[in-house]
Amino acid sequence: MKHSETLFKEVYQLNYPKVFRLCLGYAKGDEMLASDLCQEVFIKVWENLPSFRKESAIATWIYRITVNTCLLYSRNKTRFPVSNTTTIEETSYENTHDPKENNLNSMYACIDQLSKDNKSIILLELEGLPQKEIADIMGIKHEALRVRIHRIKNELTKCIKK
Repeated sequence: MKHSETLFKEVYQLNYPKVFRLCLGYAKGDEMLASDLCQEVFIKVWENLPSFRKESAIATWIYRITVNTCLLYSRNKTRFPVSNTTTIEETSYENTHDPKENNLNSMYACIDQLSKDNKSIILLELEGLPQKEIADIMGIKHEALRVRIHRIKNELTKCIKK
């Protein structure tokens, strides 16, 4: 048990920032929601770490859990609307006086318009994961992923120019 705790702490410290940023992309910049999603991811990691089969890198496995957790949340939020005064749909990408921040907000708004799979792919790409690893996480061939990333980037470019 002690060994499991030590391993989990190590895994948590190494992966938390990456998982949080990925969750933040799904949460449309809502840090509280991203934190909740991140916590759910690491609960799943804790519960399943002893059964991790090491067929892939542990980071790949954690990203897969993160993507699945965020997609499940996205599906369920339409069935069980959030009762807070601020919902994700109400989160806007307002214009600010900082052009760099405006560009970033425009990018996130465009990413929100992508399909769930394409959103996952581009968020993982923006995270800097190798494309081979993204392909493993998404369960598609590397060549197919490269084509999809190219198409997603074209779609985002058109969206931002609007």
